[in-house]
Amino acid sequence: MKDITYDVRIYKTEVYRGTKVTTYTVRWKTADKPWKRPFRRAAQADTFRGELQAAARKGEAFSLVTGEPVSWNRAERPEMSWYDFTTTYVDMKWKRASGGYRRDIARALTAATPTMLASGRGKPSDKEIRKALTRWAFNAKDRDSADDRALDWLKRNTCAVSVLEDAATMRKVLDVATSKLDGKPAAASTARRNRAILFNALDYAVELKLLGSNPIRGLKWKAPKSTHEVNRDCVVNPAQARRLLAAVAEQRRSGPRLVTFFAVLYFAGLRPEEAVDLRAANVILPALVWDEDAERWEEPPNAWGELRFHTAAPDVGKEWTDESTQREGRQLKHRAEGESRSVPCAPELVRFLRAHLTAYPPGKDRRLFSGVNGGDLPTITYRRAWDKARAEVLSEAEYTSPLGKRVYDLRHACLSTWLNAGVPPTQVAAWAGHSVDVLLKIYAKCIVGQDETAKRRISEALGEG
Repeated sequence: MKDITYDVRIYKTEVYRGTKVTTYTVRWKTADKPWKRPFRRAAQADTFRGELQAAARKGEAFSLVTGEPVSWNRAERPEMSWYDFTTTYVDMKWKRASGGYRRDIARALTAATPTMLASGRGKPSDKEIRKALTRWAFNAKDRDSADDRALDWLKRNTCAVSVLEDAATMRKVLDVATSKLDGKPAAASTARRNRAILFNALDYAVELKLLGSNPIRGLKWKAPKSTHEVNRDCVVNPAQARRLLAAVAEQRRSGPRLVTFFAVLYFAGLRPEEAVDLRAANVILPALVWDEDAERWEEPPNAWGELRFHTAAPDVGKEWTDESTQREGRQLKHRAEGESRSVPCAPELVRFLRAHLTAYPPGKDRRLFSGVNGGDLPTITYRRAWDKARAEVLSEAEYTSPLGKRVYDLRHACLSTWLNAGVPPTQVAAWAGHSVDVLLKIYAKCIVGQDETAKRRISEALGEG
């Protein structure tokens, strides 16, 4: 048999002492092929190494595919195709996963699958395969209703999960899963996410006894460098923000009902999925005061309001939600279900909210913001409105720059403004729904227009003013 050998060498266990964890790695070689298996405890490594030595002394054949004695192979481990395993994994994760995470799992497994095809005969196009995987195979809700030629072909033509015990095969799968379709490296966040999902899936393969250990552990893989800091060039200053809000308000026909949505992001720092799910009960406004001279109720000067909320509605796509709705009702990010968050409303935002509630009274669901024809506020609607406002307000150079390019950048601007105003990071973190460490790592950026103030203060300190 060409996949076995009797040429085996077993080396001394290597010990790596890290700052937090000590790793014991057993290394051996079958023919010219090196293998390694890391363990967290010395006793585990010694036991495994002893079993390898015992098999080699008995003259047992070793597999060139798994690196283990043939007598170990498959006697205790069932075989399962990559297609059957990945759909089983998706089903296991589905119930407790958010819609967004379900989508991420499907994308990661779809990216990895091309290297696990066992045959090219009768193979559908790559586009057809990707569609079959993301739309049907890796969607536990819709799989049973699939009638797809590519899906039928995939069921018959994927390799066994056991081939991943070969380090070269595993590395190829990981490389493809963390790359774009053209073979170029994927964005750092995508590569990290896909690797994490693939790692978790193979841990499940070990749990099912399809693999002896997670083969990714033995690979030297360096995560792409990424920055979590907000690009200061994307943060608008107060003057720019107000001009953009005014431009939104002038748009017809959705502009007047959208301007307060953007104001909530800029003045209160909400995430878009949090603002979309705001209801009338979440808004606490100061009481109006009676103006005797004007004989009418007026907004009290410099009075603050408050937003108290505990849900969000991220846009994940109806194919990934249990209710087949475009948005999924969820608890707040990084919060337990039912846990709420409070954010202050500056007087300017109070006026926006008061005017919005008067002009557009909440409907049956009591949501503040909805589409022109009712229902959920579509993501594409507010993105288009924001892009149009940028094109009208900003110069050509500013429009092509990152300045306020994403709606989410309004939240960045808000939190940066709070920090630069001297609000303690602990308070900003509480309002933003972050830990202090994450806040300072991501949001501690100066807003546009603060450079000159900083330079002036330095000049004054140096006595140059």
